[in-house]
Amino acid sequence: MSNTRPEFYRFHNGDKPALQFAQGEYDARLMGLRAIMDANGVDAVVLSSMHNIAYYSGFLYCAFGRAYALVVTAREAVTISAGIDAGQPWRRGATDNITYTDWQRDNYWRAIVHVAGKGKSVGIEGDHLTLAQSEKMRAFMQPSSVTDIAPMTMQQRMRKSPAELEIIRAGANTADVGGYAIRDAVKIGAREIDVAMAGRDAMELEIAKRFPDAEYRDTWVWFQSGLNTDGAHNPVTARELQRGDILSLNTFPMISGYYTALERTMFAGEADAASLKIWEANVAAHEYGMSLLKPGASCSEVTLKINDFFAERDLLQYRTFGYGHSFGVLSHYYGREAGLELREDIDTVLEPGMVISMEPMLTIPEGQPGAGGYREHDILFITEGGNENITGYPYGPEFNVVG
Repeated sequence: MSNTRPEFYRFHNGDKPALQFAQGEYDARLMGLRAIMDANGVDAVVLSSMHNIAYYSGFLYCAFGRAYALVVTAREAVTISAGIDAGQPWRRGATDNITYTDWQRDNYWRAIVHVAGKGKSVGIEGDHLTLAQSEKMRAFMQPSSVTDIAPMTMQQRMRKSPAELEIIRAGANTADVGGYAIRDAVKIGAREIDVAMAGRDAMELEIAKRFPDAEYRDTWVWFQSGLNTDGAHNPVTARELQRGDILSLNTFPMISGYYTALERTMFAGEADAASLKIWEANVAAHEYGMSLLKPGASCSEVTLKINDFFAERDLLQYRTFGYGHSFGVLSHYYGREAGLELREDIDTVLEPGMVISMEPMLTIPEGQPGAGGYREHDILFITEGGNENITGYPYGPEFNVVG
């Protein structure tokens, strides 16, 4: 009986709602991908990452142990999805869709071969395809050659379209809404989790108001206090805020796969002199760094100049990571445009249309004056004349000693 069950099928269930972007936006992205394919002699591309599938098709998958793909040839673009998602991948995608079944192992690859064929020159994402899946790709597709196209797709994603800039701006506005809600919720004795929920709820309501046809997922807040501020991505706890605590506000709205962020140093009730000195130095580095973000500047050049700024103040040893990164189809759970990060080893030159954060952070160890993690974070569009800061929530002691 199992032989009568399909290996894969099309389940175009219901009508497609309005997608986040117009069909023409996705067509232009696929045209860019096909130009990459032509330049590299690739017949078929098998994309497997959340960020690339979302970028080129509009569908953002939830893996939960299952494999997904977008197969692109000269004439077709088809998402390959698991049966558990039913018609959602087709409804929320700008391309065709095929559903594979789990009646037998590897129907995922059989569906891919159905679109791409065998013996072709295949493009894959070398930074995402696992060793196990790579072996299956070679067994099922029998490629004549394999090309890692991940670096080239990253370069395409780094240069934003006007439609992308619009949604990133809306995300930054939403992050500000969460920031103000958090500021209002900060009280001595409140728990980190209570403050975080206030910011998250405010952002989700704002997203639903601005984008009534969107999918809502993965908007969150990291609100940290005291020792918990020492790392940029430390989870929220139930710790109660105490007077004089250093606080870290981090809002992360997610709109149809596009993540933005607002991050601010705060203090509960009061900040002592040692803390203020470090905080003000980090704010000064933040402002200096933003002034450096302009066309023609390289990521490494900007990084080294901020390093010098901190070194002159004997603070460079407290830096813990790079000074900024790109924004677009990415989040803490997926994606990274590693070619656009403010680090010593990245020589990418900034261009109009790129989007990048400035986010210097200093971590002073426990037991030292001013202990804690200090960080400011703004998002900037690189423009012909310099940059545009799209983050509106104020930074610094004047506004952020609260509660």
